[in-house]
Amino acid sequence: MAKSPLSVADWQAFEDGWLAPYAMPSRASRGRRHAEPGHEFRSLYQRDRERIVHCTAFRRMTGKTQVLVASVNDHHRTRLTHTLEVTQIARTVARRLRLNEDLTEAIALAHDIGHPPFGHAGEDALDLCLKDHGGFDHNLYGLRRVDELEERYPQFPGLNLSFEVREAFVQHSGRLDAPECAEFRGAGGPLLEAQVADVVDSLAYDTHDTDDALGLGFITMEELARVDLWAEATRRVHGHTPGLSGQPLRVAVVRELLAWQVADLLEETTRRLEQFRIRSPEDVRAAKEPLVAFSPRVRDLKAGLERFLRSRVYRHHRVLRMTANGTRILQALFAEYARSPELLPEKHLRRWIGASEVIGPPPPDWVTAARNPLGCLESVVGDYLAGMTDRYAQLEYRRLFLPSTEL
Repeated sequence: MAKSPLSVADWQAFEDGWLAPYAMPSRASRGRRHAEPGHEFRSLYQRDRERIVHCTAFRRMTGKTQVLVASVNDHHRTRLTHTLEVTQIARTVARRLRLNEDLTEAIALAHDIGHPPFGHAGEDALDLCLKDHGGFDHNLYGLRRVDELEERYPQFPGLNLSFEVREAFVQHSGRLDAPECAEFRGAGGPLLEAQVADVVDSLAYDTHDTDDALGLGFITMEELARVDLWAEATRRVHGHTPGLSGQPLRVAVVRELLAWQVADLLEETTRRLEQFRIRSPEDVRAAKEPLVAFSPRVRDLKAGLERFLRSRVYRHHRVLRMTANGTRILQALFAEYARSPELLPEKHLRRWIGASEVIGPPPPDWVTAARNPLGCLESVVGDYLAGMTDRYAQLEYRRLFLPSTEL
């Protein structure tokens, strides 16, 4: 006879028996903004995870730049594949530390959901465009995305995620002074699950940006041999698998880098949890310094690799050309939409003017009409641009500025 699915009570009993005392149990969550009945057999954070995976912004990450514009080739990482890699590693760390794996996974899946097109250059461009309107921060846009802009449920706006997943956007941004962060002030420091997602993010992008740069010919193995972190990982590979060279060596070193850093992260984090006598989520909240961290030696080695990436990859002429082009596209689109808001899609017009519908041409005096409390026109334009993929932003630019009959 088939067994029935685990009930919520069964799941809470499992958490009580498995989670470390400093992990965040789902029963202790501060809940959702809009009250909902619990699910018959899915826990709170499981539902968060699934809502994130099924939302529009998550799917769009497949067309958003990680470091290189997404159309360069079919092999380098996009924002989505980076997110999946971060999530996989974060789950490994969470399981080993007996943290709440579902919460860790939900935070990791959502951590880059607010990135605009064209990577960090796109964020800088929007921040400059919006400098007189609060600027742009991809973490706070991610929070706005899941709180307001996703349209999946008739009962409430956004995804109605749990407090703990939403809080991670704010903690990662470091902008608790922003108006939209008021409800998170006083919560204390980030939970261990959020710290894991944050630290693993840096582990993944350092390692995988290096791998992508090698694959695209921006750098060489000979150059990397002078970077201490890469050189040490290479020595380890030669120690357990002698004779490798070329592509097999590159793959093995990348794998070694990940394994080494994860092992170091687990060891140092365990040491800190013991040193600071962390016994509960409240202890985590009250800690005066991060608890999830690398050892001082690995931190120094990672810093050396990051300096190399900044000078040889992120400043590579091909990357700079891509980012300069992306910056020009976003700045031109922003100026055009702000000057001629009637060019915006209907749902964005509704959001700005606060009307339930917009049919036909706007009335002559609509620009001076009462603004929607969600934001001024410039903020609405910024949100529209931030939600675009690289390809869609390029297409919109061609539609608006290049002579064509395309609608």
